[in-house]
Amino acid sequence: MKLYELPGEYKPLLDLKQTELAIKQIKEIFQLNLSSSLCLRRVTAPLFVLQGTGLNDDLTGTEHAVSFPIQDMNGAVAEVVHSLAKWKRVTLADYEITPGHGIYTDMNAIRAHEELDNLHSLYVDQWDWERVMTEDERTVAFLCSVVEDIYTAILHTEFAISEHYPQLVPSLPKKITFIHSEELLAKYPTLTAKEREERITREFGAVFIIGIGGKLSNGEPHDNRAPDYDDYSTRNEAGYEGLNGDLLIWSEVLGKAVELSSMGIRVDKKALLHQLQLSGKEERLELYFHKRLLAGTLPLSIGGGIGQSRLCMLLLKKAHIGEIQASIWPCEMRSACKALNIPLI
Repeated sequence: MKLYELPGEYKPLLDLKQTELAIKQIKEIFQLNLSSSLCLRRVTAPLFVLQGTGLNDDLTGTEHAVSFPIQDMNGAVAEVVHSLAKWKRVTLADYEITPGHGIYTDMNAIRAHEELDNLHSLYVDQWDWERVMTEDERTVAFLCSVVEDIYTAILHTEFAISEHYPQLVPSLPKKITFIHSEELLAKYPTLTAKEREERITREFGAVFIIGIGGKLSNGEPHDNRAPDYDDYSTRNEAGYEGLNGDLLIWSEVLGKAVELSSMGIRVDKKALLHQLQLSGKEERLELYFHKRLLAGTLPLSIGGGIGQSRLCMLLLKKAHIGEIQASIWPCEMRSACKALNIPLI
């Protein structure tokens, strides 16, 4: 457990009742903006999937999903989802979604491994989205155009919520800055990856870092990614590896960069085989999801997740994710937050 040191004295701009209403308004406004911008239709998502299908996201590969046996299925085990990165791609195929269109859903997850702090909770809620694309759209330029659409939806939501609550003065930059993780390393060669994120996001306010998961020139990845959903190894038109990235926004309240979204162009057959080989995870080729991808029954796609509670935190200028969502927090954290005038739900 850790609590970030706030750069100044904290006073919530909305009381508890206003906050609850504003959360509802943000979620309604943003998902309407997102779905209309990217041509997405809403679908119903699972809370858990069967173990051993390859449908669950294993994140960096070290986290273990919360699981339980299913009494009426002869001991088959269900896993609470970490995210729906692979499930969505199967759903695109099953719903026969055409290129240029896609799906979004409310994803609710439990991540029991999280180290709890202002931004990390046991409970994760995000808009998971996925869109069918064509072969010629597998470029970093297309990736960036989709990021710009998402960021525009965020800006529109920020403006709309400020119309309801004038004390929430819009502060996001009008444009998002793009930089590849290799360029970021060259810019700040003596800093760690997280320190580089902090520095660039503080400078520009809103940043999309391209290329997450592949090794950089220093022999290390900017951050880890599972090898079987985002394509982080294909060389893009700029000459760097990676067709994925992270969207970060600077929080003046926290004095920190907040990762709002992880997204990317998904692996095709070639990238899947290559990344599984690089990571030593070739045994996954026998799983349901991977077999379908190799058989060509899943469409090319781009997708990601956008943190619901984190977006509300940023737009409502909150200091702790526990002001947005109901979760479990250590007694010491609740006491420390109370002393800092941070009211946890």
